[in-house]
Order: sequence, then structure tokens, then C-alpha cells
Amino acid sequence: MEGYSKSPHEERIEILKSLMPEVFDEGKIDFEKLKATLGEDVNFSNERYVLNWAGKSEAFHIMQRPSSATLIPSRAESVDFDTTQNIFIEGENMEVLKVLQKSYFGKVKMIYIDPPYNTGNDSFIYPDKFSETKEEYLKRVGDKNEEGYMTREEMFHKNSRENGQYHSNWLNMMMPRLYLAKSLLREDGVIFISIDDNEVHNLRLLMNEIFGEENFVAQFIWEKRVNRENRNEVSVRHDYVVCYSKYTESDVKRIMQTPMNEKALSNYSNPDNDPRGLWKSDPAHAQAGHGTKSQFYTLIAPNGKRHELPSGRCWLYTKDVMDAAIKDNRIWFGKDGNGVPRIKTFLTSKERGLTLETILFAKDASTNEKAKNDLKELFDGIAVFETPKPVELISLLAQVALKDGLVLDFFAGSSATAHAVMQLNKEDGGNRRFICVQMAEPCDSKSEAYKAGYSDIAEISKERIRRAGAKLRAEVESERAQKASELSFDDTNETAMPDFGFKVFRLADSNFKQWRDFRGSEQQQWQQQSIDFINPVAENATIDNIVYELLLKNGKSLNSTIEHSDNIYNINYGELVLLLESVDQETIDHVLTLHPQKVIALDNLFSGNDQLKTNTALQLRDAGIEFKTI
Repeated sequence: MEGYSKSPHEERIEILKSLMPEVFDEGKIDFEKLKATLGEDVNFSNERYVLNWAGKSEAFHIMQRPSSATLIPSRAESVDFDTTQNIFIEGENMEVLKVLQKSYFGKVKMIYIDPPYNTGNDSFIYPDKFSETKEEYLKRVGDKNEEGYMTREEMFHKNSRENGQYHSNWLNMMMPRLYLAKSLLREDGVIFISIDDNEVHNLRLLMNEIFGEENFVAQFIWEKRVNRENRNEVSVRHDYVVCYSKYTESDVKRIMQTPMNEKALSNYSNPDNDPRGLWKSDPAHAQAGHGTKSQFYTLIAPNGKRHELPSGRCWLYTKDVMDAAIKDNRIWFGKDGNGVPRIKTFLTSKERGLTLETILFAKDASTNEKAKNDLKELFDGIAVFETPKPVELISLLAQVALKDGLVLDFFAGSSATAHAVMQLNKEDGGNRRFICVQMAEPCDSKSEAYKAGYSDIAEISKERIRRAGAKLRAEVESERAQKASELSFDDTNETAMPDFGFKVFRLADSNFKQWRDFRGSEQQQWQQQSIDFINPVAENATIDNIVYELLLKNGKSLNSTIEHSDNIYNINYGELVLLLESVDQETIDHVLTLHPQKVIALDNLFSGNDQLKTNTALQLRDAGIEFKTI
């Protein structure tokens, strides 16, 4: 027992540890990490327990360098653009993560990524700007131009094992992206990362540095193949999925107990006095479309009552797993034991229904071969992607991580994550949403995908979401038609159609000249142009593109409600008003009736009418409305 009260110094250290666990090593503050986190100059030179590598300091600088880029919508490539909550972004993922910081800070519940494994054959993507000398860069990575940017032909640089900076290159690619991703996670958020033996050791150390060693959850072993390879050396049949939480369990419990979560807590009770605490019940069966044969059986309750499956449904668990759950008192049959079986989902993070074990067997998480064949079937027999992750694997992770909320995948590949989210929502009625990010990495000209007309991976990714969504939608419609044809006394409402659409956005330069990142000789051209330019809007900008850029730069979601009438763009029912087309006193009077929090207008709309601009500023100020011009 401690006989002394805590000093202010110790209290401040505890507060700092709860806010930034990544700056502590072995219980002590790592001041160089602290300085790096706060944006100060970094020089990891002192001898101490730390993961260090060539280029680490510069990777920190790259991560902290702000981005002026934006995302522009592509409605023609989207499905249900105006109603969907799902998002696909085409662009380099580190720049995209920077662009998303204002609008999605602390909004993501789950991250799943399948990054390059650094096998020696990976083509890493290095479009980042480095500030070291050309000679230093050539020694470390590869060619760049005079301004410090990767040349276009070197953006997909093969990281060969013969490279002297083999592991350093991979760490320089991963570290800034993981730091940026962490800031997007909610307080109760989790991240899953697929990896193999090539970098799993470095990934664990890197994640300990970024997320804090105490936030390590598990290193799952995933059985990626069931057949043994015919080779003389060891046959590797597994990969890994590393999982970290953003905060420790005690922090999550504290957050769960805040008033803003009282509504969610009200769904939990404990009618059977389970020693594991509060729980709520969820359906024990799901749509039958993707169930295995082992999920169709007669369930026998502890009192001997037989429970048959409803038409078009399958049990969530196989018989063996269900029997184990019943034995462990995780299935609820009502107070009298005769009710329809339901799964008990516990409030505490360690007791959310069935515990996910650290070995993910192929029977539950599927295999690489099945994933490739399933994708091939979706694309009419064309093998468009060599290494897709199984939908079942990502579904399993998402099923235990969230029932609703946002899932982010910024190494989307073929967009198996998007497919998994849509399919899982269909099966269990969840309301998960996804943001997938994939760069337009060119397909090999010899590949089946290229021969089939897919020039890059982003095109495959988008087409996979379209086809998967259409297939799932057809299944729901078929199930509805079958149910309508059956004589039923069930008066429940028809199940709502899940969200099988997605909005497509592309990473692009800012629509505003003053925010564009000019390079080299362009810098001097811009300085001359800035002296006498009148219109701040770039020549290729459109109103639609400007609207979404201003949403992002004002911290608004890409799924914000946008109402357009009388030259006024009303965002989220008055959170923000944009004036981008024309302005007169009548327009301003209309804006005042909306009582917005903030108004942004293009400055050139007031050209030649300084009195209108002055009056607008005064009227909005008197009404307590923030007013900005660009």
C-alpha cells in the first residue's frame, strides 16, 4: 500500500500516458518520441531500447508535412451516390489519410489492412517528397528528381532483398501511415493487420511504438491453406493477423461509462445474473446464402426442445461451436427456457459473445485459394487478382469488432473489405460502413486482368464492389420474393435493403490556386501570378469538386447532407453554408433565415460590389454567424 499521495508531477505523467502511450518505453517518457509526436525536430541517436532504422527521422517529417490536396467525386463510377454511406477513394494512401484527418478524426471503429509483406518481390509505392540530398536518397531508396519527388517511372519501386535498406524501406513506408491511421480510430477502435514471417517481428515492434505495448490485443495465426506444399523444406500454411486497440481496456470502460453512452448502455441487462456482467441478446441465425453445410441442423435446447431454422436462414455457428456456447451459458432461451435461441453479447470487451481464439482455422476464416476462386467466379472466370484476402476472414474480424460503425482499409487491393462489410450487413442486419483506399497501381501487361481491360488495381477494386453489391442485392430480392410467396402469419415489416452502394472519390490537387502545391519552376510562376490574379479558383475546378473540398477542409463528412437551392449550398441543415455561384442581397437574406453556424463565399462573387460584401459581413456578424471568403 502506498502511504504517499501522488505528486502533481506523477499525475501529469499519468495524464500524458493516457493521451499518448506511444511516447513511453518501459514506463519512462521517451522525450525524443514526445518531440517527434509534437512535431519538433527529431534525431533518434541516443542508445536505448527503441526500434530504429535508416530514414526514420525523415519518415516522421513526411508524416507531419500537411497536405493541401482534396478529394473530387466521380459520380459516374459510383453506385447510389446520393444515398450510400460507403466510400471508395482512388489515390496514394498516405496523402489520402492526411486529407481525411479533419473530417474523420476519431471516427473509425475498425481498421483492416493487408499491406505489402516485403517478400522481396513487392513493388512499394514511394510518391513521398523527401528533403535529404539526392545522393542520400539514392543510397536509401532509388531515383528522384531535382525537387525531391519520385520520378513517375520509379513510383512503383521493387524492394529487393539485395537492397541494403531492405527492412528500412518497408518501415519507412509503414510507419507514417500507421501513425495517421491511429488518429482516425475511435477511443474504442481496433486495428487488424495481415502480415507474414518476413516483417511480423518488425511490425510488432513498430506497433508497440505507435500504439503502445499495453494496447496489444493478439497475434492471430490464420490458416491460409489446408493442402501441404510439395517441397523439401518447411511447408508454411499460415500467415498472421496482428491486432491492437487504440486505448487499454480500462480506458475503453471509462469511455463507455460517460453520459453520452447511456443510451447504448440501456440495451444491456442481466436477467439470469450471469457473473460475466451485463449482456444483450442478438439473433442466433443469419441469411442462408453464404452458410456452410455445417450451419444447417436442428438445435436442441438444454430442456430438450427442438428448434428448427426459419426458411432461408442458417445458424451463425456450426453445431460443435453452438453446443459449446450453450454449455458455456452464452445462448439465451428466455426466462422459461422455451424461447427462440439468441446469442448473449456481453458489454465488457473480453466477453462479446464467443471469444475469438488466436488460431483462425480455414473452416471459419477460409483460405487464399478459395478467396481467389470466389473472386474469379465473381469476374466470370477471369483471375483479376492474384492474392485477395478471403471475405470470410475479414467478416470474422468485423463480426467481433463492430455491429455498426465505420471500417477503414487503406490498402484495399481488390476491396475484399468492402465485400465483407456488405455481405456481413446482409447476414446479421448490421449497419457497418466502409472507406476503402487504393492507388491506381498499373496491372502487369501480361496479367489476365490487363488483358480483360483492367489497366490498374483501383479499377479492379471498384468493379469488385459493383459486382459484389449487385450479387448481394439480387440475393435479398430473391429472398423477399420467396418470403412473399409463402403463407406466413408473421406480421413483421419487410427487412430494409442493406447499403450496397458506394461513392467514388479521387485524390487531386486543390481547386484553389493559393492551396496548390507548386513545384520547382512552377513556384516562381505562381509567385508572379499571385500578384495580379483575381479568380482564386483553378481553371479545371467544378462547383461539385469545390463543395467536397470545402467539406473536407471544414471537418465535414463526405456523407454530409447537401441541399442546393437558390445558389445556396446548405450543409447538414445549417452547419455550413457555401456561396459559390452568385450573391446578392436577396441571397444573403435567405441565408439569414437558415441560421447557419458558418458561411463561406467565393470572394470574386463580390467583385465590383464592396458595399454588398461589407454589409454581408456586418449582417452575418450581428446574427452570430461566422463568415469567411476565399
